[in-house]
Order: sequence, then structure tokens, then C-alpha cells
Amino acid sequence: MRARNLKLTDIFDFDADGGEMTLAGERVVLMDAVAMGLLRSQLITAFGMTGARSIFTRFGYTHGYRLAEAMKTAIPWEDEREWRVAGGRLHRLHGMVSFEPVKQSTHSPPPFAEAVWHDSYEADQHLLHHGQAEECVCWTLAGFASGYLSKAQGRTVYCIEESCRGKGDPVCRMVGRFREDWPEAQQAFFTFYESDCLNEALSTLQAQLKKVDRRLAQRRRELESEQDESGLVIRSLSMKTLLGQARRVASVDTSVLLQGESGAGKERIARFIHDASGRQAGPFVAINCAAVPESLIESELFGHARGSFTGATSDRPGLFESAKGGTLLLDEVAELPLPMQSKLLRVLQEREVRRVGENKTRSIDVRLIAATHRDLAAEVKANRFREDLFFRLRVIELQVPPLRERPEDILPLARQALARSAAREKLPLKELSPEASRRVLAHPWPGNVRELLNAMERALVLSPGKRIEASDLPPDVKQPAAPARHLGEQRTLAEIEREAILTTLAAERGSRARTAERLAIGQATLFRKLKQYQAEGHQVAPAA
Repeated sequence: MRARNLKLTDIFDFDADGGEMTLAGERVVLMDAVAMGLLRSQLITAFGMTGARSIFTRFGYTHGYRLAEAMKTAIPWEDEREWRVAGGRLHRLHGMVSFEPVKQSTHSPPPFAEAVWHDSYEADQHLLHHGQAEECVCWTLAGFASGYLSKAQGRTVYCIEESCRGKGDPVCRMVGRFREDWPEAQQAFFTFYESDCLNEALSTLQAQLKKVDRRLAQRRRELESEQDESGLVIRSLSMKTLLGQARRVASVDTSVLLQGESGAGKERIARFIHDASGRQAGPFVAINCAAVPESLIESELFGHARGSFTGATSDRPGLFESAKGGTLLLDEVAELPLPMQSKLLRVLQEREVRRVGENKTRSIDVRLIAATHRDLAAEVKANRFREDLFFRLRVIELQVPPLRERPEDILPLARQALARSAAREKLPLKELSPEASRRVLAHPWPGNVRELLNAMERALVLSPGKRIEASDLPPDVKQPAAPARHLGEQRTLAEIEREAILTTLAAERGSRARTAERLAIGQATLFRKLKQYQAEGHQVAPAA
């Protein structure tokens, strides 16, 4: 027997007149999902979210572990591996959830197990009785997966949800790792598996778990103040607005055009849209159109048949086919030659591709996201980009702001970059000194986030001390952006920004347009800042 062929009739035995029922030779009882939902509601009221999660997680773990024991000998498996992987199928047969393995993980290194859960009964019941939660709520499902996998693998496996319909996400998504493979920073959830909360005195348990709830809520607020659950920094209003738009875009399947400067994070936003969409179980495929020779771009996107050109030694699918069920990102789409733009337009209209050297068409199932650092409207006017393709790609357009227009994100991004570089290079984590922080804030970052990440990695590697000093920064970053001030005089970021804007405005004799151009900011941003400064009582040069 193979796991995917297992049916409920193979393991479920009952008498039509009622009485004892067995599943895999073990007695079972039918339980109303609404009754489970009501029990959940009562436990949350009594013990808080943390207490209820502890109980349901432990219950699910025991259920999964016992079922794995029973299933090992109840079915004549083709081989032992089929028994090990049958947990997802049993989840479905129990009516708990529909299991869909993730084909291409976004994690590095990839986890031991990863799946998308559809139609979770727990998410349904939580929404019914409590409404939308602030955290993932499929506790028994995660416990069941952990218990089954732990028994089947002979090693402890812990599973958690990364996203959940119960808190407003498009789908529920589970990740499982061996206990020792979970990063220390993510091990807080171990307590739900390893603490025997059922033996605690109820009054003591209630008080303790409510304290844990408050601590977790406080920690969650601290983390959310700097970054979204996706890992994207969202302190600035512009990024919060962009991610809000991206979340709404993720719920539909239309084409998206991302515009913004090089290094600003367009690919991160594209991946965010993919991960928040119903296609998250499918692959995320990205290609930089500027990096592929013109002679090969058609084969790369649409595939080719064997013998269609020199070097085509076998049939090869293109990226449109490889991204089936997922998302394809065409980065730097403005670099496509005009003949290729015409072919791309046809593919988007017909939803089918034709490999190079073939007459056969193949249907595609992919969500397209295009990105460019160029102004596509200007490219259309200059006859370098097809107008019809432009409108086809720009069903929804999102602007990714440059780093200089969101200074609130600079230091959180720098700290995040230092932490990741330290973990990757196995180096001690270092903080920026106050002076280094001021230099980082004052730098205009023409290379945007990419330049900042590289600068932080360089500083971490070359810094000889316990923290990163201004002298450890790259030469163009450590140079002061303004004339030196008296020793000990402290200025805020807002003061530095105001001085730079008003000084430049005065030098340009009140010309708003030239000032905005020199500072590389939008005129709307400049007008807003000047209005704010006037309201605060600062003298602003009159418009030229």
C-alpha cells in the first residue's frame, strides 16, 4: 500500500447499527467539530490563549504519535517510507485538513517538512467562536503532525504554523524541523510540547499562563515595531502603506508591476506577494532580463525543443512552465528587446507558450510580476517599450520607495543585516556605536538596501573591536554628510534632514524643483517637509 492510495475504508471499521468503531484497529469515537470549538472557547476563557494552546498542542501530539504506532502494522505498506509519509494523508482522512506539500521552500536551509493546509477545521472553529486571532490557531493540527513525524522518524520533530487563516492569512502553512535544528530564537514554542500543563493546579496554571501571554504579547509588539512577519522592515509609513497594498494584491491573481530604484527591494516585495497568496505552495521563479543575452531570452522564458539551435541537446521547459502553480518574476523587464516584448504580450493574452523549435502550444498557470528601475511610461514615449505590453503588465502598479525616503527604516535594516551576517559567517554579533549610527543615518544610500547590507557585512568583518565604530564603515559612508559641529553636540535625524533641506533650498535660491533634484527626493516630499518646517517656525526661503 502506498500512502497516497490509502482510503478511509482501508482503516475504518464500524457497525451500521452503531456501537464500537475502530480506526487502524484502535477504538475511535466521532466528535462534533463545533463541540471542539466550544471546548476551545471555554479553555481560552479559563486559561488564556497560551494555556489553551498548550492543552490542544499536547492533545494533538499524543493523537499523532499513537496513530503512527497503530498504522505501522495495520496496513501492508509497500515499504517503511510509505508509513512515515502517511501522516498528511491521515490528516485528510480524519477530516481535519487537506494536506499539500510545498514544492519549493523559501527557507534556507530547507526544513524537514513543509506543507500548506487547506480547509482547517481548527481555523474555521476559531473564526466562528472568536473571530480573527493575532496568532496562528491550528494547534492540534501542528501537534498531530509533530507526534506522527516524531514516531515515524524515531527523532523528535516539532511543527509550527507560519501563516494561518485564523489570523487572516490566505492559507495555513506548516513548517517542521527536528528539535535540534530549530534556531534558538524560535524555540519559545517548545514549551507547548514539553510542559505537562495538564497536571498543574488550575488556579496556578491560569495565573502563570496569563503572565506568559502578557510577556509574549510584549515581545511580539517589540518585534513588530521593527519588522513584519515576512522579515521586511516596516517602521516607515511608506513601507507600511506598500506592504498593506501588497497584502491586498496577494489575494487576487492579476499581473503586478513593481517600479523602484535598483537595490530598493523589489524582489523582496514580489516574494512577499507570492508568500501571502494562494500560490505560496508553488514555486517562486525569478529572472533578471538584463542578465540574459538577447539570443537566449526566448529559450529561457519559453523553453526549447531538442535540436532547435546549436547546443540544444534535449527538450527543455522554460521558466513559464517551471513556475506552474506559482509566481514568475521578470526583473528588469524594460531591458527586453522589442521583438521579445511582442512575444511576451501574446503569451500573457493567450495564457500559453510555444517552445523554440516547436509548433505545439502549452498552457501556463502562473502569476506574473514584472519589476524595473526605469520609468516605463517614459520608455513607452521613447518607443523603447510597447504600450500594449505596458498596460498588460500594469494591471496593478506598486512603487517601492528608495531608502533615502524612508530614513526610519535605515537603522532597523542595519541591525537586521548585522545579525544575519553574524549568523551566516559565524561571527560575534556587534552593535553600531552612536557615531557610526549617525554616519549611517546621514549617508544618502544611492545603492539603497543592497548597498546598506553590503556595508554592514563589510563593517562586521573588518571591525576589530566589540562594536562597530565609524572608522569601520566604508569610506563613502564614514565621511560626515555635514560640516563638523562642536564636540558633544547631539543632533537627531530630523534635525540633520531639516538642515540639509533648508541649506540646499537656500543655495538654490528658493527653487523647489532644483532642490528636489539635488537631494534626489520627490517634489511632493519636499513640499510636505517645507510646510512642516514653516508650521514649526523655521524660516524657509521663498519660492523662486
